[in-house]
Amino acid sequence: MGYLTTHVLDTANGIPASNVSVTLYELVDGQKKELFKTITNDDGRCDQPILTEANFKKGVYELEFAIGNYYRVKNSELQEPLFLDDIVIRFGISDESSHYHVPLLVSPYGYSTYRGS
Repeated sequence: MGYLTTHVLDTANGIPASNVSVTLYELVDGQKKELFKTITNDDGRCDQPILTEANFKKGVYELEFAIGNYYRVKNSELQEPLFLDDIVIRFGISDESSHYHVPLLVSPYGYSTYRGS
């Protein structure tokens, strides 16, 4: 069985992004259903998979990262409204036997992601 993990790296400061709120949603018939909510640890990772083997299935999902709150604490010089606040990554799971890893590399003005391992 597969499972889903994530982590957040603050590329502007060259550190893991700790204390970032991460919410996982499943999209079903155009509706979002919240499945899991957590906060990243000191290594920018979640302490457990955000979608465990027992609940891992094909479908369309969204990860929402509250990165604006993270940067408000880190950098009081940023002007409101922030360029990036909540970052939403929509992705699909097609292989129920694989590990899906969705990292977020972020700065106050840009981000990237990919399917990691």
